[in-house]
Amino acid sequence: MIRFEHVTKRYDGSGDAVSDVSFALAAGEMAFLTGHSGAGKSTLLKLIGCLERPTRGQVVVDGRSLGRLPRRQIPHHRRQVGMIFQDHRLLKDRTVFDNVALPLIVAGLGHKEVSRRVRASLDQVGLLPKERALPVTLSGGEQQRVGIARAIVGRPPLLLADEPTGNLDPDLSREIMGLFERFNQVGVTLLIASHDLALIASLSYRTFTISKGRLSIDSSTYQGHARNL
Repeated sequence: MIRFEHVTKRYDGSGDAVSDVSFALAAGEMAFLTGHSGAGKSTLLKLIGCLERPTRGQVVVDGRSLGRLPRRQIPHHRRQVGMIFQDHRLLKDRTVFDNVALPLIVAGLGHKEVSRRVRASLDQVGLLPKERALPVTLSGGEQQRVGIARAIVGRPPLLLADEPTGNLDPDLSREIMGLFERFNQVGVTLLIASHDLALIASLSYRTFTISKGRLSIDSSTYQGHARNL
């Protein structure tokens, strides 16, 4: 599903955000990416989502080399990747329903199909009764679940989450991770960036550690989920 081959991403004036990174994540696998603030976690996720292009090396997602992907094919690629952010990135003046519907409207789906998919996604995250609420009326955990519903509404095979529990208490963090595990159980591939080492250790999934742009494997949480790199 995901393969990095000696990938470096360099920004002008600030050096390498990621440097000579190689790893592979199989389809249907769930894994964590951890490291200090500024280590390169967000950049790595942006490379997978084709929000950034590698300076050197090759990023391959579902058989597509993203560095060579024509611009006209980028929107299609992004529809195959659900992205979840720490700050939710919700439209404050739109309802929960409208926030979740936005990717489907952009993709040109009809009203009936949009309604069906949005309500199914909200039901999966336990927020169907709040489809007409505005984001400002929701708790932090509820807002994060709206962001998750928006990410899954297009039924992408791959989910990327950038510090999805960073602003949540431990109970809500476990609740969000439970949602991710349920998605993974039905075949969705997940890569989750998080600095919550205690939470990561409690779940025992494969974990990559990034430090100063370089990646390594944390064998202490590498129980039964290993793949050849």
